[in-house]
Amino acid sequence: MQLTELLYGVQLLEVNGSTEKEISSLCFDSRKAVPGCAFFAIKGTLSDGHVFISQTISAGATAVVCEDFPEELQQEVTYIRVAEPAAALGIMAANFYGNPSAELKLVGITGTNGKTTIATLLFRLFRDMGYKAGLLSTVENQVNDRIVPATHTTPDPLSLNLLLREMVDAGCDYCFMEVSSHAVAQHRISGLLFSGGVFSNLTHDHLDFHKTFDQYLAAKKAFFDGLPKSAFALTNVDDRNGLVMLQNTRAHKKTYALKQLADFKGKVLDNQFSGLHMEVDHEDVYFRLVGSFNAYNIMAVYGTAVLLEQDKLRTLTALSRLQGAEGRFDYLVSPEGIIGIVDYAHTPDAVQNVLSTIQNIRKGTEQVITVIGCGGDRDKSKRPVMAQVACDWSDKVIFTSDNPRTEDPQAILEDMQAGVTPTNSRKVLVIADRKEAIKTAFHLATKGDIILVAGKGHEKYQEINGVRRHFDDKEILTALFNPAS
Repeated sequence: MQLTELLYGVQLLEVNGSTEKEISSLCFDSRKAVPGCAFFAIKGTLSDGHVFISQTISAGATAVVCEDFPEELQQEVTYIRVAEPAAALGIMAANFYGNPSAELKLVGITGTNGKTTIATLLFRLFRDMGYKAGLLSTVENQVNDRIVPATHTTPDPLSLNLLLREMVDAGCDYCFMEVSSHAVAQHRISGLLFSGGVFSNLTHDHLDFHKTFDQYLAAKKAFFDGLPKSAFALTNVDDRNGLVMLQNTRAHKKTYALKQLADFKGKVLDNQFSGLHMEVDHEDVYFRLVGSFNAYNIMAVYGTAVLLEQDKLRTLTALSRLQGAEGRFDYLVSPEGIIGIVDYAHTPDAVQNVLSTIQNIRKGTEQVITVIGCGGDRDKSKRPVMAQVACDWSDKVIFTSDNPRTEDPQAILEDMQAGVTPTNSRKVLVIADRKEAIKTAFHLATKGDIILVAGKGHEKYQEINGVRRHFDDKEILTALFNPAS
């Protein structure tokens, strides 16, 4: 594609060299530079792409998009100076793949908790109603029935636009994608045309990256600020930050809620392990999902479908048949009547949501035994808070490793223990080995007790010192519950 065409929509500060040249590919990783490519020198948290400009030119790059021109300019190379090379990459990646987001209805879901469930339910709902659709989520990406493994909540702009192009080529009408705060801050969604945006909630998370809660909130809000007039913006008004998301958006504003008046109003009538009984826009419906947090997810999905011009009753009927995303309140029952729940909850609010749901459902005599850890190389400030929440809402708690990554597992556990009050200390066991922790919880449980294994959910690995080893919470629980199988 001609460089001139690729630059359409990019705010240029300065150009040195010809833009009338063919570009074979785009890259932001210097190791992937090939002859005829355009290289994007992006200043990241760990490295600065400007350092590798000469290396990419030696590999054949014929265009460089950067924030600062290098001291020596090569005559055969076109240098393009922009304020944000990462944003330029998003726009140029969209141009390179023919702007696929404009050829389908793309809906982005953002918030701290619920993104994966909402995106997955929307994908399954629209597939169930006969549409071709795509999914971009933390658990997996899908193009109709073809599964593409996910490495990030929101892929990089090149991978993202390639996947969207594959969806368009496969005849997809819709795509439902999680939009992480990292993706907004790092301009991974630049150049995309959204038909709608959905906000779930905002709680304590990712402060290792955003530094302050206000910066985290600003990243989420920026997604809505960037929506076009043709899109809708659907927000949870029961969340105290719900209306903040709508303050500056040009999109059509809509709301959903369980507790107050909203465009899409729901009410939980009954909540059991077998599912939710709800009233949704004056219709009585039974859903297979469990818990008030899932009631909000259901309302977000329902509201989105209606805003995408789907029939209300048809939507509710199809939605009532669906199950949640893998690793989200995923439960099984042992022959002895012990209930095991695997959940991705890895923020204080998410842990409280799951445990409060369990407390609301249980009959009162059963023990709640929680196995929980915190990820390494991530926001340390939430560790004692998560530990306190787990203790406050459980009868017994086992602190263990999550994905320690490059951190000392013992140091993470000590951070968690700092959140344990003297009255809660009697409830706590500390077992660094996650498999042993889950086994111990099982041996402590008797008939009717509930074991919650929180933090990793759908993940099939445990990352220790940069190495990912196979590890599956649900697989371990299943083996304990059915040793003969």
